[in-house]
Amino acid sequence: MTVDPGHPAGPTRGSKIVAMGHYQPARVLTNEDLSKMVDTSDEWIRDRVGIVTRRIADNETVADMAAAAADKALANSGLTAADIDLIAVATCSSIDRCPNVATRVAAKLGVTAPAAYDINTACSGYEYALATVDHAIRAGAARNAIVIGAEKLTDITDWTDRSSCVLFGDGAGAAVVSAVADGEEPGIGPVLWGSAPEMGNVLTIEGWRPYIQQNGQTVFRWATFALPALAEKACTAAGITPKDLAAFVPHQANLRIIEPLARKLGVEDAVVAKDIVESGNTSAASVPLALSKLIERREVPSGAPVLLFGFGGGLTYAGQVIRCP
Repeated sequence: MTVDPGHPAGPTRGSKIVAMGHYQPARVLTNEDLSKMVDTSDEWIRDRVGIVTRRIADNETVADMAAAAADKALANSGLTAADIDLIAVATCSSIDRCPNVATRVAAKLGVTAPAAYDINTACSGYEYALATVDHAIRAGAARNAIVIGAEKLTDITDWTDRSSCVLFGDGAGAAVVSAVADGEEPGIGPVLWGSAPEMGNVLTIEGWRPYIQQNGQTVFRWATFALPALAEKACTAAGITPKDLAAFVPHQANLRIIEPLARKLGVEDAVVAKDIVESGNTSAASVPLALSKLIERREVPSGAPVLLFGFGGGLTYAGQVIRCP
């Protein structure tokens, strides 16, 4: 169904993810490669963060990767560019301030006259973007949307800093989100979002041509202490318990955060995304990238409840339970 630009579709009961897609650049940077650049080793990196490889974009931009992921999601959805009336992109690494990434994606895909905006809450950005799109659809301001998380963190990585350069990679993940039909249950649950602004200095990308600066230990302590209760609240908002989850897709920051968090939530028997191992930390792209891979590999049944949860710079966090497309 095509919605005429500028004409509200009418309020709905909610929205759902129809299809996913992801994109990663071809170049692989291994821990062994990094050991030749800085004083580190494969064993040191695996032990502290669990990363083995990450992808590096050379000539591709954030918009290039975002469009590639969105194009794949659109192809998987059964919809066309003419059906899309809203594009939202979560990113904290786009170098260009204007035009925004969302309008560049629209141009690359041939989407005519969509509402188009970028959102920056760093590593929780995708969950924020998904929530705002769900709200727009519920309000009747859109009918079919593309929600993208895309990052080129290697543009802002200090390759001489062994504590941070081992962490980050590039990539994008995208979802096509549509209004549910009359009588159909929403496939995106209420968002649990917030921030701890007093901790805003634990991860920064500040100034002109900046590098990512991170206090990893502070983030680690906060995440392992605060996240279990917050993730449980996101489940409660959706009317389920963590035990009901078929999959858990947290921000891929550190395997030493993901695994203890899964244990504290009691979801070890569910599918727990660990894309950090092969992709590194891709900030706002990490959750949709990991989720798209799980769906592509058919590791999560269609309709099953999945908890998405992002956290990071700001210090911001957001999560919601979705139904697997």
